[in-house]
Amino acid sequence: MSVQSVDRALDVLEALAEQGGHAGLSEIAARTGLPYGTIHRLLQTLLARGYVRQESDRRYALGGALLRVGGAAERMVAASAEPYLARLVELSGETANLAVLEGDFVVYVAQVPSPRRLRMFAEVGRRVLPHSTAVGKVLLAERPDAGAVFRRTGMPRRTDQTITSVEAILAELEEVRARGYALDLGEEESGVHCMAVPVVDGGRTFAAMSVSGPADRLDAIDREELANTMRKVAGDFGSAVFGM
Repeated sequence: MSVQSVDRALDVLEALAEQGGHAGLSEIAARTGLPYGTIHRLLQTLLARGYVRQESDRRYALGGALLRVGGAAERMVAASAEPYLARLVELSGETANLAVLEGDFVVYVAQVPSPRRLRMFAEVGRRVLPHSTAVGKVLLAERPDAGAVFRRTGMPRRTDQTITSVEAILAELEEVRARGYALDLGEEESGVHCMAVPVVDGGRTFAAMSVSGPADRLDAIDREELANTMRKVAGDFGSAVFGM
């Protein structure tokens, strides 16, 4: 049985997260459907505990106290992911990663490298922009504010293949939603291809799992077969972590 006040406080925090980490009272109300008075009371408690802070323009933002909780949860999830990433390496022969969205940036939280001499490497803890990576596309595919995220971060050209317009990346996200996986075809690093699938928690994309490698090797793998395998592994991981 849920406790209503706890449910509502979590709704407020999730609304802030979905708005990129900061929002005004009206935006929170639109997201949650809660009355203004209820939101204000919840925010006062969250402010007092450091889970929310108020900015100079009187908008609300996620607070530093969440770093303690989030950091511990992230480390737990990363450790739990390693056996599943190892399965992806065994099946694909390429490096496997787990990434999450922190604010407007993608952060790699776990990795199992390919055993091959020529392999891809993304440092754990590395923060990248979402528009040029398969994991970023997966993490934003279901977000209604994806366009706003890309406008905030900008879309710098990383290679000749990088998508640099908001309209084009939103069309790409439609394809991601339709097929259930995302591709980075040399958009972040020339000659490197990547495929990513979502890890879902309660219907929401919590993380992204990917495999990446030299373009010729990854393109030699049947794309649909690899995607189906990756979705199965990601689903097993989600079930193990979230009890889905």
